[in-house]
Parts: sequence; C-alpha cells; structure tokens
Amino acid sequence: MFVVFLLHGLMVTAPMYAGGGDGIVGIWNTAEKDAKIEIYPCGTKYCGKIVWLKDPIYPTDSKDGKPGTPVLDTNNPDPSHKNDPILGLQMLFNFEYVGSNMWTGGKIYDSDNGKTYGGRMELLSHNQLKLRGFLGVSLFGGSTVWTRDREQEQHEY
Repeated sequence: MFVVFLLHGLMVTAPMYAGGGDGIVGIWNTAEKDAKIEIYPCGTKYCGKIVWLKDPIYPTDSKDGKPGTPVLDTNNPDPSHKNDPILGLQMLFNFEYVGSNMWTGGKIYDSDNGKTYGGRMELLSHNQLKLRGFLGVSLFGGSTVWTRDREQEQHEY
C-alpha cells in the first residue's frame, strides 16, 4: 500500500517539476510585440538573444542610420559594439534557476538606452514570463511580461 501512495505522489508532482530550469527555453514575444527573444541554456545558466525584429532595417526616412541597412546598437557604451546589429544581439546573461519557477542573478541589456540592469525572471505560466530589471536592489526597477511565441511552439511538435 505504501508503494501505491508513493507512486501516486510521484505521478502527481512530476508534471510540476518536468520543465525545471528549462521551462523558459524557447522564443518569447516582448510585451510590445516588436521583437522576439530566444532563451537558451548557456552552460548551467540561461541567456537570451534577439532573433526577430519588427523593423530590422533603418527605414528610408531614417535619421538614426543609413536607410536600408541593419539597425545597429548605437547606444552601446562600448564604442567597439556601436556598429553591432541589434538582430542577433545577446541581451540576457547568466540567469540561474533557483527553483519555484524563478531565475535570478542575471543581467539584462537594454539596447534602447545602452544600459545593463540586474535581473530576475519568473515563469507565471507556460506562456507568460515576467522579467524584472533593476539597479542595485529589485525595489528600484521595472517589470514586463513576455508571451511565448505560439508559431515557434507549433513547429516544435
């Protein structure tokens, strides 16, 4: 009888832990739906890069860059990276899974202003990921919620 209860307990709790740290792996739409970010394992941690942009090239009337060329990371504080394209840019660095659908200790790079923030991520559901970027302590920061890219997810199955 004890074995039956033990097996039942394992069957009930197994789905909660099935994703583990890899629960965030995949492609996510930003809240504004103007970019898609791929989150992937990088060693024992998790990183992310921009894999799609709504506007990946400068428009014909651009004053920010040469029309028809890729949008660049012009706000980067490192002069050697100011000519790097935004598409393909790594923006999430070294997040560590700490359990309870939470990843902490990472950094978030914001190409809009060239700043890097401390960060944490929380998987709210299979399709919602909350990111919080902050300076110093989490109290001084902002949050956003990304949604899992359904097109990419359909191609996986």
